[in-house]
Amino acid sequence: MQGLAVIPNPNLIVGMEGYEDAGVYKLTDDLAIIQTLDFFTPIVDDPYTFGQVAAVNALSDVYAMGGRPLTAMNIICFPVKNMDITILQQILRGGLDKITEAGATLVGGHSVEDNELKYGLSVTGVIHPQRVLRNRGAKAGDRLVLTKPLGTGIISTAIKGGLASESLISQSIQSMITLNKKAGDLIAQTPEIHACTDVTGFGFVGHVCEMIEGTQVGLVVNAKTVPYFQGIHELISAGMLPGGLYRNRNFRLHMVEIDPHCPQWIVDLLFDPQTSGGLLAALPAVRAEELIETMHAHGINNAVVVGDFVASPKGKILITG
Repeated sequence: MQGLAVIPNPNLIVGMEGYEDAGVYKLTDDLAIIQTLDFFTPIVDDPYTFGQVAAVNALSDVYAMGGRPLTAMNIICFPVKNMDITILQQILRGGLDKITEAGATLVGGHSVEDNELKYGLSVTGVIHPQRVLRNRGAKAGDRLVLTKPLGTGIISTAIKGGLASESLISQSIQSMITLNKKAGDLIAQTPEIHACTDVTGFGFVGHVCEMIEGTQVGLVVNAKTVPYFQGIHELISAGMLPGGLYRNRNFRLHMVEIDPHCPQWIVDLLFDPQTSGGLLAALPAVRAEELIETMHAHGINNAVVVGDFVASPKGKILITG
């Protein structure tokens, strides 16, 4: 977008500034719409599962803003000459099932013929203009809550290399097809949420960097508390690291300080690009403990406090072992 003139609009609450998860536009004093779009190539072999994962991933941005998905539209790139059309039908069925589970309505979409299969959604959600959650706004003394385990990128790489166990594959898929609806609703209902985002392609570190970049706070991450899929350590040790992990690390390492006692495999995990990852929420310590208890009571068992926002050094992340 560099060099392109974007006309400002007084009703635009969240636009292209920063690294926000979606755009937000005010319609009335008590109603705003959230708009987001996401699609990608298959990361699992089963078409139905791929449709579920892609849909959950796209819907997540609405939950990260504190909103409720309302409508969705399919985005399809399909090699119609080289692939059976029933595969596309299974993908769309997977997406539709998750759209329905989210309480949203599929209203159409667009398809193009392409040599490379891609699928995702454009999603519109709703929210009160005064209740929009942004990825920045955390305050010193806040705690950081993460709702899903890390490692989906590493597991996807291991699947391609034939090294992922059925247990790990199952864990990863179950996480990726789980909507952030329940977690998002609980976060939206919690008082004093100062910031929220989700963990996707930029990895855990990339997204927490977005939360503190250009702000008056830093973050101390307790690596020992970060949830991950059991068995991920062995995959990292075997070198199953996706290319996106290296790109994420190269881009954000200047903002990170690593305790020498922190194991390297955990550091690698924190840069792993996630698909359909969990939500990150910043809120006061007392509220964070209450939120964790509530999430566990609602079956979000991996939700945990993973860090503390600090006044100094601002704009930096310290990863402790």
